[in-house]
Amino acid sequence: MIGAISVALAVKLFGLSIFGGVALYFVVWWTLLFAILPFRNQAETDPERVVPGQDPGAPATPRLREKAIWTTLVTSVVFLATVAILPLAGL
Repeated sequence: MIGAISVALAVKLFGLSIFGGVALYFVVWWTLLFAILPFRNQAETDPERVVPGQDPGAPATPRLREKAIWTTLVTSVVFLATVAILPLAGL
């Protein structure tokens, strides 16, 4: 929902095509997701919960839903700032 609003604003205010706005939003979202994923990760310290073959640095609770929400919020701001700063009309 927030992504659609951001793309609609970029199309209306800055002259992006719908496809160009969606493509740019998608690229920014995935880039920021990989930047946000490491935040607040703590490795599993309880030896009873570690499964054989599990990476010792694997997070105990990855909080993927929370990170996806944060990524969407940050992406909307970065996307609109990028579109406002760079002349991308007609993308």
